Amino acid sequence: MSTQVSRALTVLMNGVTGRMGYRQHLVRSVLAIREQGGLLLADGSRVQLEPVLIGRDARKLREIADRHGLAQCTTDLDEALASSPAGCIYFDAQVTPAREAALKAAVASGKHIYTEKPTASTAEGARTLARLAREAGVKTGVVHDKLFLPGLVKLKRLVDAGFFGRILSLRGEFGYWVFEGDWQRAQRPSWNYRAADGGGIVSDMFCHWSYVLEHLFGPVRAVTARAVTHIPRRWDEQGRAYDATADDAAYAIFELGGGVIAQMNSSWCVRVHRDELLELQVDGTEGSAIAGLRNCRVQHRTMTPMPVWNPDMPVRERFREQWQEVPDNQEFDNGFKVQWEQFLRHVLSDEPYTFDLTSGARGVALAEAALRSSAEGRRIEL
Repeated sequence: MSTQVSRALTVLMNGVTGRMGYRQHLVRSVLAIREQGGLLLADGSRVQLEPVLIGRDARKLREIADRHGLAQCTTDLDEALASSPAGCIYFDAQVTPAREAALKAAVASGKHIYTEKPTASTAEGARTLARLAREAGVKTGVVHDKLFLPGLVKLKRLVDAGFFGRILSLRGEFGYWVFEGDWQRAQRPSWNYRAADGGGIVSDMFCHWSYVLEHLFGPVRAVTARAVTHIPRRWDEQGRAYDATADDAAYAIFELGGGVIAQMNSSWCVRVHRDELLELQVDGTEGSAIAGLRNCRVQHRTMTPMPVWNPDMPVRERFREQWQEVPDNQEFDNGFKVQWEQFLRHVLSDEPYTFDLTSGARGVALAEAALRSSAEGRRIEL
């Protein structure tokens, strides 16, 4: 079969001046695919990607374009949508409040959609986007990067193999200390801590927890959550103090289909005392596992020790040493790049694809339900 580049596909990329849009989506995904000679399809042909950079800062866009030898960049989204082919892809990594209108415009112009999340500021808005895309006949995809973490790939392997028996529960810890920005530079943008700018850990992370829980264990049926703003005052990129109005920590119980109970602590106000920034412990009748970003450890029922509670005696068991490491058994490519390749094959070859705007809307709905649960102090069914 021939491996010559047979055609080019225009990819409009909005929001590439941001950290995630630039590093993971442009450099490590789209440009990496270009450097490998384009996307190889099942018929042996290759499709090369032609990115068009879009944003609000013309100087930053031109710097990025020149750095990577790219010809096209613009601050005019409407002109870019109007002048590009109907069957091309529009990608969005802007701040959340700007995303919904841009996605609607892209759908109306006949573009296929690949986007970061949340897809909209409200569940109603996210559902409307999904409906408009279906009616327009365009294909859609939403970033679901956590599923490509090596630790979660190994965890999915265990679930599919029936390692756990009947899964009982999941406990997750995610987060780290984000500096306030006064005496130590904050390692996250200040808009994350302003509600008016779309900030908040619930809207950010619960869209992730939605697809992770659904893909690994089952859909979320109900949520009980408490969202808080632990640190009410922070300092922005210019060293100016501002009021932090968005939630910076959330504590939630998710009830999943099949009776699994999941507890997730998400916080930007926690100092890490665990092996990785994200850790999930899954307990089942036949075994347990602890999965992080890269590693996964297991303890089968036949290897489970018998601890005895005795506060009068020092603990002599080394519990961490009683778990076995799950081997890699494969090479792990960059998860963002793998997602891009999956979506591109969905667009170009109609390969099956699960994580569309409807999936994204479920994530927004979960975040919205969690915030409502917190505000009203009660359990919310989805």
